[in-house]
Amino acid sequence: MKANKILFPTDFSHSSDAALAYATALCRDMGATMLIVHVEEPPINYGAGEMYYGVPEPDTDALRKMLQAVVPTQPNVAYEHRLVTGDPAAEIVRIAADEQVDMIILGTHGRSGLRRLLMGSVAEVVVRKAQCPVLTFKQPHVEPAK
Repeated sequence: MKANKILFPTDFSHSSDAALAYATALCRDMGATMLIVHVEEPPINYGAGEMYYGVPEPDTDALRKMLQAVVPTQPNVAYEHRLVTGDPAAEIVRIAADEQVDMIILGTHGRSGLRRLLMGSVAEVVVRKAQCPVLTFKQPHVEPAK
């Protein structure tokens, strides 16, 4: 299978980091360019530093620097960066359509219960609304050593 462009949204979380290697491998194997996207949200939406490794309410310049640091895990994969503002799920779906991407690959936090109800699930909305295939990656849970 040949793909031209794969969209990799990042929220700078450990879940996104874990999905990056898979996105890189698929881009490499399919000959696709990785479109690395971050959607800047209003500060009220940030989840207790969870999304930004404890950096409270980063400004646009800080987000731009963080985004530039997200690169494929292998040097032979072409990539582009985009920083946009808005609702993450809506913007991911919009960019996927505008850029005619072949696939979206995104990490999921695996929230459940009240946290999912309160925060929503970007991945769930993207899966429902995107017009291209969506691969979600849940970081495996590792039990601490005893």
